[in-house]
Amino acid sequence: MFDLSSGKLPWLVPATADFRATLKALIAAPGPVPAQDLVALAAQDLDLNKLTSLDKAVGKLAGRIDGPALSPLKLALLAQATTDYIAPAIRASALRHGLQVETYVPAYGQAMAEVMDPGSPLRGFGAEMALIAETPQSLGLTRSFIDAASGAAAVASATATLTALVEGLQGAGIKTVILQTLPLPADPWAGQYDRRAKGALAAQIAAVNDAMVDLCDSHAAVLFDAEALSALVGRANWHDAGLWHRAKVPFALDYVPLYAEKFAQVLRALRGKASKCLVLDLDNTCWGGIIGDDGLEGIEIGQGSAQGEAFLAIQIYALSLKERGVVLAVCSKNEEANGKLPFEQHPDMALKLDDIAVFVANWTDKASNIQHIAKVLNIGTDALVFLDDNPAERARVRMELPMVGVPEVGDDPSLYPAMLAQGGYFETVGLSADDAQRAEQYRANAQRVVAMETIGNYDDYLRSLDMACTIAPFDAVGRTRTAQLINKSNQFNLTTRRYTEAEVAAMQDDPACHTLQVRLTDKFGDNGMISVVILRKDAEPDAWVFDTWLMSCRVLKRRVEEATLATVVEAARAAGIGKLYGDYLPSPKNGMVEDHYGKLGFEKLGPIGDGGTRWVLEVAGYDAPDLPMTLAVQTPVSA
Repeated sequence: MFDLSSGKLPWLVPATADFRATLKALIAAPGPVPAQDLVALAAQDLDLNKLTSLDKAVGKLAGRIDGPALSPLKLALLAQATTDYIAPAIRASALRHGLQVETYVPAYGQAMAEVMDPGSPLRGFGAEMALIAETPQSLGLTRSFIDAASGAAAVASATATLTALVEGLQGAGIKTVILQTLPLPADPWAGQYDRRAKGALAAQIAAVNDAMVDLCDSHAAVLFDAEALSALVGRANWHDAGLWHRAKVPFALDYVPLYAEKFAQVLRALRGKASKCLVLDLDNTCWGGIIGDDGLEGIEIGQGSAQGEAFLAIQIYALSLKERGVVLAVCSKNEEANGKLPFEQHPDMALKLDDIAVFVANWTDKASNIQHIAKVLNIGTDALVFLDDNPAERARVRMELPMVGVPEVGDDPSLYPAMLAQGGYFETVGLSADDAQRAEQYRANAQRVVAMETIGNYDDYLRSLDMACTIAPFDAVGRTRTAQLINKSNQFNLTTRRYTEAEVAAMQDDPACHTLQVRLTDKFGDNGMISVVILRKDAEPDAWVFDTWLMSCRVLKRRVEEATLATVVEAARAAGIGKLYGDYLPSPKNGMVEDHYGKLGFEKLGPIGDGGTRWVLEVAGYDAPDLPMTLAVQTPVSA
């Protein structure tokens, strides 16, 4: 049984017996400590005590943690409750998602005052994100009313408080505000009539939760659904009235690890670190039995048996992920023809070959094959999740590719979808129209790789693609996808600046900004929006500077950057701009674009910041290149 009521996280490997000894050894060892060692420790199923110990160890290792495995993040926790247990657990849980979180918590009851005070420590902390974790008590939702009007007044008051906090935080320059929903009470007021009584406390809390959803929509905030967590484990388990009365701890301590992990999954998604591809084993993962031994008629899949239905459910869940843009791949120890046979001929298979972007079935070790899949898809191995029933294969992939997500699924296939879902590997904070097309885009890209290997001359290959590039200013239709690219793109990203949807919307109408969204299609399909450019007016009156220039790695070496620059130069000439400045600001992942501007004909001016460089292009001396694509430029926004 998949049971979270105990507070365990069953998709993670159990904590090792020597966990504390390993922590002590890391602290005692001289010199730098590899960040990946901390990530590996955090990747275990840790209880509250172990999470706290790990967090303390990280504090003692300050200044000694080495390597690119962790990205820093400053988080403000505005919780009208005790956070002594919660904050360390969040920091420790975030490690398993590649984040080193620093937190600031205002004094108890002082959150609103610090949000509104320009000189408060909260303002000085410089948070990138803030969690608003109010409680029903702090919002005045403490009693039921027989008349609906009194309940509505309580809801309006609570919503006004939340709105003031969101707007205050955004006004203070905190880009990402996260609203935490309120768990419904475990105990009824009017019994089964609570569902119909508008003045019931449960109805008030549900209405405030609905208002939070509206706030997220209107203010480009993010929702963290603590109410869903309480329902998941059971509200009677979640609530601990004695603990609240004694110490103002908002929920039972057993669930702090689950709460912290779920919140860390949201932080991971906000940082653009969510996984992109589900890699499926075949035998005893997508169907019961071994296709090479049992044959098409001997494998279990489909209606008629519990096992067959369980394997079918795995396939249906994989398809549901594909529907929102997750790429599907196969990695199996099998003869390729045998592995493909059920996809092609079994009538009960939900998955078809067209659903699979990369199909690898051979006798090479799975770690090597997974690396090959990442290379074909042109994504990092840290963007892959590997589902396999074999514990030995899971262990080997974890050992050789620790950055790959490998859920500890056990031996009951009926639990596999829950393990994937609760593991949060594919957590998202927004969905766009492009998401529905992304899996097909990656599948088509894999076909392009095969075509490139077939056509010897690279220029001939590019022209054979029949590419069409469309470049337009930011608009409302593409805004969600624009914000996704800004917050997810790490490798081809010259400055790695992050902006929310609200900030993207503001740039759309800002006369000091020149914005571009770039889309690309070819004979294999539509790549969707693949590049975002933001230019701002420079201090020099006749100059623009590239604030942001990023591109999806799916279209590397397709000369899209040259098409983009040609479009920018034309717009610059029309606006009377004589110079374009470009900055490269290094990050742990963007070394590939260190000489981006140089390759496009910019002149290096010199160093800026911490290892960065500034470049300049004289617009008058620029000659547009001959491009292997058609180019359609929509009316740009004048800057």
